Amino acid sequence: MRTADETAFYWLFDRTRPLRKSRLAFWLSRSGDGPYYALFTLLVIIATLEGSWLFLQRALLAFAIEVPLFIWLKNILKRNRPAVRAQFRPVIKPADKFSFPSGHSTAAFLFAALVIASFPVWSSVVYVWAFGVAISRVALGVHFPSDVIAGAILGTSIGAAVMAVLQ
Repeated sequence: MRTADETAFYWLFDRTRPLRKSRLAFWLSRSGDGPYYALFTLLVIIATLEGSWLFLQRALLAFAIEVPLFIWLKNILKRNRPAVRAQFRPVIKPADKFSFPSGHSTAAFLFAALVIASFPVWSSVVYVWAFGVAISRVALGVHFPSDVIAGAILGTSIGAAVMAVLQ
């Protein structure tokens, strides 16, 4: 499995060169940082969109679960990032040492699940964005494909669980 993941990583890293040259990978990766989730939530509340308060409640609970869970998983599983292998240098400096699961991908897919449940009209845009965040992490050389896939599954699962509790 590791060899296939590494092969897929190098193949994707090579194929995403245009994302790095255009700076799109950097923008997508940064858009998956925490402050932007808070800003979006504030904007939907200010705009008094129907469902915005339920969205806020779900987001607070979901991220209260997501952040410690993905940090715990990373520190238990201790999978090294691509930069540790074969003299490869990532494009950006990762925030921490371990890569599995991808925290950016987990948060992006969690956020996408919550947005879609509350504001279904944004479904296409938000999932394309979440996919972009995930692929940007591979394009920037800080995650293997399985890291971002696991993050997508974890984030979506947390979102589904929170929505089942807070209906």
